[in-house]
Amino acid sequence: MFLNILILVVGLVTLILGGEVLVKAASKLALRFNISPLVVGLTVVAFGTSAPELLVSLNSALKGSPDFALGNVVGSNISNLTLVLGLAALAGLIPIKKDSARRDWPITLFSSALLYVFCYDLLISSIEGIILFALLLLYLFMLIRATKKQNRAEDSLEKPKDANTRWHITKDVFQMCFGILCLYFGADWFIEGAQTIAENAGVSQRVIGLTVLALGTSLPELFTSVIAARKGETDLALGNLLGSNIFNIFSIIGITAIIKPLKVNPEILRTDFPWMLGITIIILPLMVFRRRLGTPSGIVLLLTYGAYLYFLL
Repeated sequence: MFLNILILVVGLVTLILGGEVLVKAASKLALRFNISPLVVGLTVVAFGTSAPELLVSLNSALKGSPDFALGNVVGSNISNLTLVLGLAALAGLIPIKKDSARRDWPITLFSSALLYVFCYDLLISSIEGIILFALLLLYLFMLIRATKKQNRAEDSLEKPKDANTRWHITKDVFQMCFGILCLYFGADWFIEGAQTIAENAGVSQRVIGLTVLALGTSLPELFTSVIAARKGETDLALGNLLGSNIFNIFSIIGITAIIKPLKVNPEILRTDFPWMLGITIIILPLMVFRRRLGTPSGIVLLLTYGAYLYFLL
């Protein structure tokens, strides 16, 4: 059992490392070719930060563990809006931006409800995967258009100061390849460890996917949100988490289903989807009436996640 846990942890660390390296290298390379920092931030960075979840879900589906693939996304979406947002709210006040309430929340609810409809026949087909991915492209187009109208730029993305020599471009490409390799092997080890632990402990793959895999792939969002809240940099905290949930459904489930149609566990449809939809709905009154998320809201969200785990386990 210890060896399996070690494989799981090493896989998770390798996944996170691969995602970080891939995002930095791909962003640098795109900026070297004069692609707008705004476009890079909303596409390259967004896809890169979702890469660990994508590789885990895709690897799971190809290895015949669809419960891991779907459970990873559903569990990650639940933990983002309860555990991650709750801890961030405890760490510092999170103001609610209008974009979050008017645009991100409705799309989050729509994407969750649409996924539920697609899962109703217990199979997410390749056609449905294409629809989800097409909606992702539409969502990205809306984001880029809205951001340009507001004259917002990605301050954190600056054009590399070193020269665009063949050496620097080659270095970026090499780092991208290294990041992709880390993601591939990290996902493989992470899934292998999770599968073996589930078998040895007599726990269903659904439960492991909704907890261990979901929490593991949500760690980057957790660390980023809590650290940002501690520093008072909370302007985009809620919007980023809602955006992450939208990406999880449109990109991860979409791409995975295109490559390998996903069988749906009836238990996920019957039990876990109502939690995901209910939690998404609960967020709205907190956004509309409180205008900011602080300690009381954080406690409510953490208790909600605790209640979900209680009923799950």
